[in-house]
Amino acid sequence: MTGPEGLDLDALRRWLDDQAPGLLAGPLEATLITGGKSNLTYAVTDGERDVVVRRPPLGHVLATAHDMTREHRVIDALAGTAVPVPATYGLCQDDTVIGAPFYVMERVVGTPFARAAQLVEIGEERTRTITERMVDVLADLHAVSPDDVGLGDFGRPDGYLERQVRRWKKQLDASRSRDLPGMDDLIARLDSSIPQTSEGTIVHGDYRLDNVLVDTGPEGGDRLTAVLDWEMSTLGDPLTDVAILLAYQQLAESAADGPGSAMVTDAAKAPGYLPREEVLRRYAERSGRDVSDIDFHLALAFFKLAVILEGIHYRHAHGQTLGAGFDGIGDLIEPLIQAGLRA
Repeated sequence: MTGPEGLDLDALRRWLDDQAPGLLAGPLEATLITGGKSNLTYAVTDGERDVVVRRPPLGHVLATAHDMTREHRVIDALAGTAVPVPATYGLCQDDTVIGAPFYVMERVVGTPFARAAQLVEIGEERTRTITERMVDVLADLHAVSPDDVGLGDFGRPDGYLERQVRRWKKQLDASRSRDLPGMDDLIARLDSSIPQTSEGTIVHGDYRLDNVLVDTGPEGGDRLTAVLDWEMSTLGDPLTDVAILLAYQQLAESAADGPGSAMVTDAAKAPGYLPREEVLRRYAERSGRDVSDIDFHLALAFFKLAVILEGIHYRHAHGQTLGAGFDGIGDLIEPLIQAGLRA
């Protein structure tokens, strides 16, 4: 069996037969699911049943940024909570099997709405309902007790924001290959204005609408069926999740129309998408949290996005990315830095 780059189907077949017998039968076929610019996601089928395989990117991998064990652990722990997640079928920590650690999970029915045009098709009222539910699920995530689901040791909330600034600076240093105007100023400002960390919760780390699946079918009722892409999850300040959601929204709303205007997502431009102030108000009401100190978290969110995209730019420049949509990534980083400085 020949699979896409990064996934040896013969090796996967042998591993599945040993670790998850009966899950898939017969020859396997796989395709790279487009849209992922970090960990690689594959749809694997035997013709009757589909599963998803997740593995780190090829080549230059930043330390702690693509930990399959952590991602698998948090998804598995959240099963049975108010947060919708896929079922998991197995974790392989042996990087000799397919060349990297990986895990296998359920392929959940649903649409990841990355583009405003997709939401325009379903209409303003349904778009509002979906984005309200997206905010509600985030508040539900932050209401889960880490101890109750076996994640009490999943991170260290004390000093979380200070470590975030330090950690993302270290990630930047690992893939920085050019001058980035304003970046050092942004780091210095973040360093000098770190607020008191609130209570620790499970945080997703990259929460946005296209990391959520929505069942828009006749029986689905626009229900959120799964939250995906947990690679940056930990225990930390819940406002960092709110801020990253708002950062994506701000970038989409301020982008010019046209190809490449919002290479991650422009969903927030769709009529009916919950406005920023309503996102904050709805989250505050459902969670009971004070969101008045959102500006530092927003600046930190733009900094993190800039570092993530610089890492992707680095890998793409070295021929270590799979799929389309990477050209022009490097041009998006300076506007992110400036947005962080403004915040």
